[in-house]
Amino acid sequence: MPAVQETIKGVDVHAFEVPTDGPDGREQDGTLEWDSTTMVLVQVHAGGRTGTGYTYGDVSTASLVSSKLAGVLLGADALAPPAAWRRMQAQLRNAGRPGAGAMAISAVDIALWDLKARLLDLPLTAVLPAFHDRVPVYGSGGFTNYPLDRLAGQLAGWVEDGITRVKLKTSRHPEQDPGRLRAVREAIGAGPELFTDANGALGRKEAVYWAARFAGEWGVSWLEEPVGSDDPEGLRLVRERAPAPLEVAAGEYGYVLRDFADLLDGPAVDCLQADVTRCGGITGLLQVAGLSAARHVDLSAHCAPAVSAHAFCAVPRLRHLEYFHDHVRIEDMLFEGTLGPAAGALAPDRERPGHGLEVKWSAAERFRVHGPDKSRAAA
Repeated sequence: MPAVQETIKGVDVHAFEVPTDGPDGREQDGTLEWDSTTMVLVQVHAGGRTGTGYTYGDVSTASLVSSKLAGVLLGADALAPPAAWRRMQAQLRNAGRPGAGAMAISAVDIALWDLKARLLDLPLTAVLPAFHDRVPVYGSGGFTNYPLDRLAGQLAGWVEDGITRVKLKTSRHPEQDPGRLRAVREAIGAGPELFTDANGALGRKEAVYWAARFAGEWGVSWLEEPVGSDDPEGLRLVRERAPAPLEVAAGEYGYVLRDFADLLDGPAVDCLQADVTRCGGITGLLQVAGLSAARHVDLSAHCAPAVSAHAFCAVPRLRHLEYFHDHVRIEDMLFEGTLGPAAGALAPDRERPGHGLEVKWSAAERFRVHGPDKSRAAA
């Protein structure tokens, strides 16, 4: 067991930019096209142990950790992540808490919780108020620029692996979606649940129209961000007019608690989403989980499966976790200790301390775009 208090001795910040494996090196959804994904990785040191956290965002997020957050952590109690979280929130008052600020805090906070668990020589789920021992998953990818054979093959592959919920991106070219949905439904069969994600690409009336078609013609049961998350009134309209059993979901772009409260007012969603690498880390997620429980609305995990599988065991009204193609691929490339689904769920490894992840530095180095930043390490 550690001493009564272990103080933080150093903070390192890294960033790695990994190219996509999509057609022509690009991937698309309803509103965005990209050719790479950047992981910002933070390591915090105390008591001879190292905690690791990360987020997915622009490399500028790494600079924000170095310039605004690392300094307030040195000398802080490594066994009290929420106290450090509160100091970081105050530090970003003028720089901006939402967006990159929330992602920066998230990466550090995840590292702090991992560090605490490692100092106690316990798995992360044993340090958190765990309600579950595993997290159901759904396969997610199906980008709008995938040819039909790759699209159908990817989703059918998850079903063959025992994942009975799968999701594709839609609404970039709505006229192409009927053919894409037919191909997917034929490939996966009638039994698996079929989800769609418009990434905010539709107008309100368009979304109502497509919600009816998605549910009626292809048995879609989940419509994510039919309109943008910054339009809770639009989401509420679609939710109220969508045919059962189709559910409207949003929340992946929630950064501060007010974002989630706005989606729950009405409510605007049937199922709330949160991303532990965006919403203020594990400390922020615990607050969102309490809010969703108070409103009797389930909470679904958005992406980052390597850490979300641990964090979302602490969510009382857990629905499932997005097993996202890009993040699964990147995390397998950069970490030892990632989890694979069994019987459609991820179960944290209780034999490994913390979240169980160890960085594959030799594999990561060729993707480096920032760091290592040890300028704030204590002497």
